[in-house]
Amino acid sequence: MTGVLPLTGFVVGITAARRADELGALLVRKGASVRYGPAIRIVPLTDDTELHSATAALLEAPVDAVVATTGIGFRGWLEAAEGWGLGDALISRLSGCALLARGPKVTGAIRAAGLSEAYSPASESNAELLQHLLSSDVTGKRIAVQLHGEPLPYFVETLRAAGAEVIEISVYRWVGPVDPGPVDRLLDGVLDGAIHALPFTSAPAVASLLALARRTGRLPGLVTALSGPVVAACVGPITAGPLAALGVPTVQPHRARIGALARTVAETLVTRSPRFSAGGREIELRGQAAIVDGDWREVAPAPMALLRALAASPGRVVSRRELISALPGGGEEHAVETAIGRLRTSLGGGKVVQTVVKRGYRLAVDA
Repeated sequence: MTGVLPLTGFVVGITAARRADELGALLVRKGASVRYGPAIRIVPLTDDTELHSATAALLEAPVDAVVATTGIGFRGWLEAAEGWGLGDALISRLSGCALLARGPKVTGAIRAAGLSEAYSPASESNAELLQHLLSSDVTGKRIAVQLHGEPLPYFVETLRAAGAEVIEISVYRWVGPVDPGPVDRLLDGVLDGAIHALPFTSAPAVASLLALARRTGRLPGLVTALSGPVVAACVGPITAGPLAALGVPTVQPHRARIGALARTVAETLVTRSPRFSAGGREIELRGQAAIVDGDWREVAPAPMALLRALAASPGRVVSRRELISALPGGGEEHAVETAIGRLRTSLGGGKVVQTVVKRGYRLAVDA
């Protein structure tokens, strides 16, 4: 398919507040159309009174260990402390304790601040960090855990249960969007089939979207859409947690990275695209369009809805009644006949879709 990019024809919705443009650019580069609807927003660090209070609590007494989970979060914390006039005191406190870094990015941030890490797990996992801490007696130890918008309840409560005093440093706290209009329209797009994939980069964004759907009576429809035609992609298992609790299946990259998430979305959409031979033509469905013998064909919503209904069981006769129910907004037999005529035109001829007298229509599937 010369000149047709892998995601051409697909529409992807992005709910992220941070790095949304980066994720969107990766998907656009693969041919997708992108619609943005931030489900959350980030409280500016210097305005975050909770972060200021947690930092002040940390500085009140010596700390035994600090767990740093993200590079951007660690750097942001230091910059915010500098703005409050606490920068030197925080660096001094951190230099006198064991710094545990979850992965290479936060390790780089620690070293850039003139500090050094005491431990960093090869797996880049919080679970291995926790195991390292528990391998020594933490009873009475004062441990700070730098969070990044998402709580780590198991991590924190396990340390407390083992006798440690834990200070939670919540960097980049999430709250609801100032203008809920874009995410509300994004949700409508998912429900009406205009959006084909939703990649998520944080659990709070997932939770916020689900809460909006629940408040507006659209949660059952959203769960149905994400469990079927719409790809729900999550950057990792923590992000997928709120969806898993509702039984929604998700796809996840092997590594929790934005680039890997974009590749996973692309691979899943391409793999799920229906392909068949009918009327002597090779056809692939792409969102709201079709590729016929390698050529890109725009298909209007009503004809595309009928094509997808026919392609669900290639070769089977689909009754007019079934096709009426597949039309957006329903209709009558005349609406089906009109949409079939437009579909044949869009596909370049009348041989792909056959009329079966008094029964309905079928794809003329090649043997």
